[in-house]
Amino acid sequence: MLCHLSIRDVVLIDRLDLDFASGLGVLTGETGAGKSILLDSLGLALGMRADAGLIRPGADQAIVSATFAVDSDHLAIGLLAEHGMESDEGYILLRRIVGRDGRSRAFVNDQPATAGLLRQIGGHLVEIQGQFERFALAAPAIQRGALDLFGNLALQASEVSGLFDVWSEARTALRDAEADVAAARAEEDQLRHDVAELDDLTPAEGEETALASQRQLLQNGERLMTAFNEALDDIAGDAGAEPALQRALGTLARASEFSGGRLDPIIGALERGTAETLEALQELQGLAHAIDTDSGQLDSVEVRLFALRAAARKHNCDVDQLAEMHGNLADRLAALDGNSDKLTILAKAADAARRAYVAAGERLSAGRSKAARALDRAVGRELPPLKLDNATFKSVIERLPETAWSATGLDAVEFRIATNPGSAPGPLGKIASGGELSRFLLALKVVLADAGGATTLIFDEVDAGVGGATAAAVGERLAALADASDRQILVVTHSPQVAAVGTHHWRVSKDGDGASVVTSVVPLDEPARREEVARMLAGTEITDEARAAAERLLAGAEAQIAASPRDAA
Repeated sequence: MLCHLSIRDVVLIDRLDLDFASGLGVLTGETGAGKSILLDSLGLALGMRADAGLIRPGADQAIVSATFAVDSDHLAIGLLAEHGMESDEGYILLRRIVGRDGRSRAFVNDQPATAGLLRQIGGHLVEIQGQFERFALAAPAIQRGALDLFGNLALQASEVSGLFDVWSEARTALRDAEADVAAARAEEDQLRHDVAELDDLTPAEGEETALASQRQLLQNGERLMTAFNEALDDIAGDAGAEPALQRALGTLARASEFSGGRLDPIIGALERGTAETLEALQELQGLAHAIDTDSGQLDSVEVRLFALRAAARKHNCDVDQLAEMHGNLADRLAALDGNSDKLTILAKAADAARRAYVAAGERLSAGRSKAARALDRAVGRELPPLKLDNATFKSVIERLPETAWSATGLDAVEFRIATNPGSAPGPLGKIASGGELSRFLLALKVVLADAGGATTLIFDEVDAGVGGATAAAVGERLAALADASDRQILVVTHSPQVAAVGTHHWRVSKDGDGASVVTSVVPLDEPARREEVARMLAGTEITDEARAAAERLLAGAEAQIAASPRDAA
């Protein structure tokens, strides 16, 4: 329950402190007095969007604080505990500060918090039904949510939503895999051709360098053979290096016994030189032999080299990368061959997810059907007291085609009404007038009172578009709702009939000297309340007749409420 509201520097409000009590409270005042400012201020404390335009001219910031009394088992207390915050002996204090730069700061029990957390907590504490809610009631999503709330189907609806997400993910995985397979199938022939081609080619890393070197050698074989023969003659001919080294080595070996060992290093060097000369001679002879033997292989070397380079161009890679490319293509082909098993697994997973979702959806549909029958009866009982004696209300649940299934289930939910005897029921938003929509909304709120978590309900001109006896009926049902549901009801109204049934009454007025204007809110005692109701009846000039009519209206409302059964709501 909202206990206290403190507002500082919001639009036309300079400094305002209001205390509230349980029961039905009404706020009245002339159009433009600032009733909407009051609701906007409370909205700030409840985490709604902050706007620097709400700050009173001349002020640096706007501050709104709202204090709520809550039971120890209230949902808001659990939410505070989840975020590591403590409650203050059955009270929750929400505060919002908005600066000139548009930035805001939020506090819960004087502990810093986010606007999102403020909004979550506020949603458990207060429910505001603005004038636009009459038209939102015509939206299927709102109607479906109202039915689920009435039927206590939140857990089943949450299960269906979660299973729909699982099914959606499974379908996406299957579609993606099928798309991949389709793309691969489209290039399967080319893929098999490429793998077979590389199977035949069997490229090896470093092969291009070796082939290019061999090709260069074979291309210049005649010139190289001439150089080799000349070098061989220079090394091994009669006047060549190798015979000369052998002769020098023999001469020094014979003289070494007379050198006292001084020739030993020289002889060792000549021996090493002779050995390396012989090794070079053998390598040169082998190379000359290879050129002579493989001279007919130039064509085959070039064919192999050119084939490798052509394959590299085809696959847009270096020749040395062909072996890796070969492996990758082979892996893709193998995966393609095994994709049928993968698709089977994914298809089974998608089917299992669908069946789980449908089973949960069927349970939710059954729950909705049962709740719809009970809701129709409950709303039907509320219509006569709201002067809708000839109206009928029916919750229609229709199975959607599978293409329209969603996280909300398998059904479309629509509230249909008929306002005249014999008329076929039609969509609520198309059949009901503005005043009728307001009363249907109130009827639903009366029926849903025990299902909602918020202990404070605020109605902003729920009586719009009605007057006279109908307005009196609306007021009576509001009073009954506040009494029977043990909830705090606050109503912003222009109707004297509704104002007359309030347990508490505040007047919102705008005062000023022309230079500055300030909105004020004052609680009314009985004489002041009679005067306010008389103003609402008479308009600008309050006459004795208006005061007498107000007295009768207040007395009649009190007697009517006293005579009404309190369990009717």
